[in-house]
Amino acid sequence: MTLFPKGFLWGAATAAYQIEGAWNEDGKGESIWDRFSHTPGKIANGDTGDVACDHYHRWRDDVALMQQLGLKGYRFSISWPRVMPLGRGPVNPAGLDFYDRLVDALLEAKIQPFATLYHWDLPQALDGGWANRDVCGHFADYAALMVRRLSDRVKHWTTLNEPAVVAIHAHRDGQHAPGIQNEKIARQVAHHLLVAHGRAMQAMRAANPQIQAGIALNMWPTDVATDTPENHAEADRAWQQDEGWFIDPLLRGCYPPAAWQALGANVPEVQPGDMALIAQRLDFIGVNYYSRRLVENGARVSPVPGSDYTEMGWEVHAPALGRLLARINHEYRLPPIYITENGAAFRDEVSADGQVHDPERLSYLREHLAELQRAIESGVDVRGYFAWSLLDNFEWAHGYSKRFGLTYVDYATQRRIIKDSGKWYARVIAHNGLVE
Repeated sequence: MTLFPKGFLWGAATAAYQIEGAWNEDGKGESIWDRFSHTPGKIANGDTGDVACDHYHRWRDDVALMQQLGLKGYRFSISWPRVMPLGRGPVNPAGLDFYDRLVDALLEAKIQPFATLYHWDLPQALDGGWANRDVCGHFADYAALMVRRLSDRVKHWTTLNEPAVVAIHAHRDGQHAPGIQNEKIARQVAHHLLVAHGRAMQAMRAANPQIQAGIALNMWPTDVATDTPENHAEADRAWQQDEGWFIDPLLRGCYPPAAWQALGANVPEVQPGDMALIAQRLDFIGVNYYSRRLVENGARVSPVPGSDYTEMGWEVHAPALGRLLARINHEYRLPPIYITENGAAFRDEVSADGQVHDPERLSYLREHLAELQRAIESGVDVRGYFAWSLLDNFEWAHGYSKRFGLTYVDYATQRRIIKDSGKWYARVIAHNGLVE
């Protein structure tokens, strides 16, 4: 058995739009994902998050499920339009009460709540969305509201989840809400997200200086197929353009110069003082890792010969997680790290015995946790791990066609079945270490 450091936080993660449902109940406002999923042709099979996992009504059962798994932490997101229907101004008491009840139940179950303020469900009523700089101030007001309400019980706060996905998939590629396809807008949105993070950090600490606050970044490190100068240059270009574009402003107070120059006319408008605002002190940084990129002769290699792939078409490659952690630990002055998402989608079905046997996911988790343990032993300060995800759920543009959960959800009945991977993860948590 391989043990993790004492006090290591074992958890699982979800996001509000992906599990809550109740999209128009109890005073909740419309989100951009409500609008996007209700637009024909945007989501696989015409799926929406209207019901999702019905967590809004079944949260008590889901907390009991977390107890069965032995979770020590639960990373969830707050639906901004549920608590502030227009994104600004009037507050919805029923929405706030929902998160009060959830947090109280988590604490009663001895599960540490980790709150994420923004996991992509922007209030539809905010004119211009993230392309409008005014939204940064509204986000800070919302952040302060939630800290004032919950920080007597919630100590860890994440401002944004994966700002790169919000900028690129939602505003350059158009695959996510609001479905814009414009490189210049995407880069301006990326900048506004970082400004919003900085303003929210200030507002949250003004509301309660004792909280622990950070941000969660998705990182897809780039490896080279063969060791050539050209391949290393391409890998570095990919890092600076994608990962560096977000982590450098946060930890260095500037955008990567080469990536900035490469954008040409698509560089964002940066106001005086923005970079200092973005580079607020972080109490932790969240790393979301799923897979890597591989390049050869200036092009991405896919599929990689001999590699296994998930249902998302992502290569299974745990060693890249270790290399990623080693790189950022070496190149940046990092706060403590939490792995805020890590998991895989596979084709899960209920077997004749009524159980869900998912050996591919179990193997994925085992390999990645082993790599994480090696990184910790080498000196990387990782404080916790949140598996993605607690439940099968609405997987954005893929609808319900991809299953990431430790727990199987029968969407027709809302029945939950802990998968073999979830049972194995529960044993890992119970022993604070890897088990066979």
